[in-house]
Amino acid sequence: MPVLDVASFALGKWIHPTQDAARPIESAVTGEIIARAGSGALDYQSMLDHARNVGGPALRKMTFHDRARILKAVATHLNDNKNELYELSYTTGATLSDSKIDIDGGIGTLFVYASKGRRELPDSTTYLDGDVEQLSRHGTFVGQHICTPKLGVGIQINAFNFPVWGMLEKLAPTLLGGVPAIVKPATATCHVTEACVRLIIDSGLLPEGSLQLITGGVGDLLERLTPQDVVSFTGSAQTALKLKSNPHLLKSAVPFIAEQDSLNSSILGPDVTVDAPEFDLFIDEVVREMTTKAGQKCTAIRRIMAPEHLVQPAIEAIETRLNSVRIGDPADADTQMGALVSQAQRHDVMTVATQLEDEARAIGANNGLKVHGADSVAGAFMAPMIYHCADPDKAELIHKLEAFGPIASIMPYRDIDHACSLLNRGGGSLVASVITHDPNVARQVAVGSAAWHGRIYVNDRVSMKESTGHGSPLPHMLHGGPGRAGGGEELGGIRGVMHYIQRTAIQGSPDMISAIGETWIPGSAQVTAKAHPFTKTFHELVLGETLVTEAREISIEDIETFAHFTGDTFYAHMDEEAAKANPFFPGRVAHGYLLLSFAAGLFVQPDPGPVLANTGLSDLNFQKPVSAGDSIRVHLTVKRKTPRNEDYGEVRWNVELTNQDDETVATYTLHTMNVF
Repeated sequence: MPVLDVASFALGKWIHPTQDAARPIESAVTGEIIARAGSGALDYQSMLDHARNVGGPALRKMTFHDRARILKAVATHLNDNKNELYELSYTTGATLSDSKIDIDGGIGTLFVYASKGRRELPDSTTYLDGDVEQLSRHGTFVGQHICTPKLGVGIQINAFNFPVWGMLEKLAPTLLGGVPAIVKPATATCHVTEACVRLIIDSGLLPEGSLQLITGGVGDLLERLTPQDVVSFTGSAQTALKLKSNPHLLKSAVPFIAEQDSLNSSILGPDVTVDAPEFDLFIDEVVREMTTKAGQKCTAIRRIMAPEHLVQPAIEAIETRLNSVRIGDPADADTQMGALVSQAQRHDVMTVATQLEDEARAIGANNGLKVHGADSVAGAFMAPMIYHCADPDKAELIHKLEAFGPIASIMPYRDIDHACSLLNRGGGSLVASVITHDPNVARQVAVGSAAWHGRIYVNDRVSMKESTGHGSPLPHMLHGGPGRAGGGEELGGIRGVMHYIQRTAIQGSPDMISAIGETWIPGSAQVTAKAHPFTKTFHELVLGETLVTEAREISIEDIETFAHFTGDTFYAHMDEEAAKANPFFPGRVAHGYLLLSFAAGLFVQPDPGPVLANTGLSDLNFQKPVSAGDSIRVHLTVKRKTPRNEDYGEVRWNVELTNQDDETVATYTLHTMNVF
């Protein structure tokens, strides 16, 4: 096949590598040079300026929902054109199954962020973080935290093992947050990343300047960053240290997110027996993590921990399974494990494996490398290998060195406390798993080791059919870990977006805070509704528009009827003496849910109209008891409006119930869907 020129995308143009800067890319399967990449012709300052002055403003003009819709459209476009990415992915040593984890996983991440952006973020350019804080006695001075997009660029430096997912899992929260990105993939697999970026750019879905690509070195790019920029890195701890120690980054306090290599572990619970379903599950998890992507996963299991009496049965089961793994041409549908990404990577893995032999005995699954449909010498193939570390307490290298390939070490533990201490000797990991059917074991591991891990994965016979696996980071949950793992927290749903957003404390009068946050808050101006608000469409409603209802007196008959009708005969509603003995009640009181029901009767407009449905309520607080003879009225105020699709949107209403003395007895937020 012809040698590909892997281009960069800068300033809206594709720029091919110059001869002097081009670096060869070899096929992991044949060892042949298949592409070349380099970035010698790039103007990094102009790229940053283009992102800051063109891409950033275009993204910030959009609301979170606008940007979420773009993510969904991009995901749909990639999903329709992913077959060409599969073909390129084979050259990296990845099987189709491996490629689906990378490509489909990345596309799925876009879909998840598009969905969460619409559901969990407002249709606004600002996001309110937390409740309003009253900062003065009479409520004329309040505060609230708001989040707005940073005014810089997301610099995203990715690892070789996931050329598509690695990019998209960073790109999704960055673009959703309103920040443009400059992506720098690892050179060894950048031809796959470039193909994905071409699909995105050619779709025309992204605003100009919101995505640029560097296929080569970054030159002095880092020296040109500001505190408004964010560097997000995935790769080795050594490279991360070099990058984040950059004097300019330190001096300018440029945010740096690192997701590094780590010694992830899996524990077989002490409650498990050889004939239990959890034992087979444990073996499945270990073998899958050793062979998927040929073990080149930042979340792969490197240390296997089993009770002393189960170490040998586990070794035999793992060895049997590994010896049956079919290694070969990743394009062959029967291949179960492909090649490492390059000859150099295989050399690095074998070098670490040799060092591990000082503390562990190579015992398994390497009865000669058998490669099907490919040249075992020319390609970067290797057999999976398992090591037995009989004394993990005395070992050092086992807990420090990571062989980034199909290699893992098994070791015994005495009890759960001992297992946790071994887990923690990894110095900080992305994930640890425990396979157990005993909830107490799961809790002990979580309490004993969560501080050193970004994720604790628990699996047993109940969840095994639906669980996603030890090594599968999900966009809903944090991906990162403390210490050696880098200290970063990527993904995690909307938490991932917050890396690209500035949280700011806003202080002022309720009117000022309401205007800034586009959300009515108590104490700010209200507009008396001239017509019933339920007769108005979504767009006709105005923030602060308020309906004040007539009053309704609560009688003892109301309380007793409600009690018998619902079956809620709690003593506070039915027994005067018992109610008086309660420190919260003056005597018999009305049910809280009776008050909510009567409140609805006071403010609901019964005729068909713009209100389609009441979808729920939130933030309910009962603040003062209501006795027979008291009366209530309702203050119904438009609090916030959020479009949901082209036909209708959600309206949130502040509902305040007051008594005959104008004292607040209850508050809540009502949610309705209103047509446009």
